[in-house]
Amino acid sequence: MKAERRTQWLRGVLDLCVLGVLADGEYYGYAITQRLEQAGLGHIKGGTLYPLLARLEEAGLVTSRWTAGEQGPGRKYYTLTQQGNHTFKEQAGDWTSFTEHVATLIYPRGEKQE
Repeated sequence: MKAERRTQWLRGVLDLCVLGVLADGEYYGYAITQRLEQAGLGHIKGGTLYPLLARLEEAGLVTSRWTAGEQGPGRKYYTLTQQGNHTFKEQAGDWTSFTEHVATLIYPRGEKQE
């Protein structure tokens, strides 16, 4: 049940998390999944990530460019657009506010469970 719950929560915030990774700079798909995994979000499959990146690009939040591979296939690098950076900052603020409101219900007396 814990994995199902995590997956549901992640569906609602994965776009924001990917924008957050790209707010730090330009990354290719596998590097994005590595950053998300290092952040504790678990393994994000390419079948989830690449359609999400395509939607972000179609929305004008992300741009991409192909680079030739030195010893293997080329890589597609993704970068935030100016609009993507603005959207990320706005959504990050909204998310922070939302999680603070949820925390007041979960920990009404300021007590955090371990």
